Amino acid sequence: MTEKRILLVTGASSDVGIGLIKNITPNYEKIWVHYRSSDSVIECLREEFGDSILPVQADFSDMESTERMINLIRDSGNFPDHIIHLSAPRVHNLQFHKLNWETYQKEIDISLRSIIMILQQFIPYMSKKKYGKIIFMLSAYLVGMPPSFLSSYITVKYALLGLMRNLAVEYASKRISVNAVSPDMMETKFLVDIPELVKEQSASNSPLGRNLFVEEVIPTLLYLLSDACDVVTGQNIHIGMSFKK
Repeated sequence: MTEKRILLVTGASSDVGIGLIKNITPNYEKIWVHYRSSDSVIECLREEFGDSILPVQADFSDMESTERMINLIRDSGNFPDHIIHLSAPRVHNLQFHKLNWETYQKEIDISLRSIIMILQQFIPYMSKKKYGKIIFMLSAYLVGMPPSFLSSYITVKYALLGLMRNLAVEYASKRISVNAVSPDMMETKFLVDIPELVKEQSASNSPLGRNLFVEEVIPTLLYLLSDACDVVTGQNIHIGMSFKK
């Protein structure tokens, strides 16, 4: 990058968020690191990287909490040039008829409503500057047919995919790139509520014979945030070796 910029990472206390921040901090003047409750993880990042790390807490299931976070960033004057959206509730395998609307609503609030609110505040800044990069974390389940028992998760991921593609078209003339990554299953704490059999089946279906590691996903994120990717927009990049039918 020719100049230091400001990055906002939602879900920064996730394994992917931590891995990304550890790899990319030297490229940014400041990094807003959003978390819900893992303040000890964020404090470790502060200890390692100092004042370039700006912790910001919000519970995205709560609209007022989300608004407070956005207002704090706005009022600081440190508007993000780059935004990467990782926030998502943990995945649960449940049959469709056993899900209630509250489950869908929680997924919508945490994953979809939050980034809509964030972008409606900060895309005008990017548009005026005629520069910006936005990345959504999606899922390889959007490539081909998804598995059973994940209807709320898959529904919201498809909504994010639609939002990404529409924003890419709408803001291309403003030199704002909007992309997504869709990794195969990764070995992270995000899978804590997924049955072991499901994780084993995912590993056995991969030519690697295992699920992805976080460090194998980070390089694609780094590329999408780099100057080399200024003319790439509207893309959903599948990361992995699975072959979807």
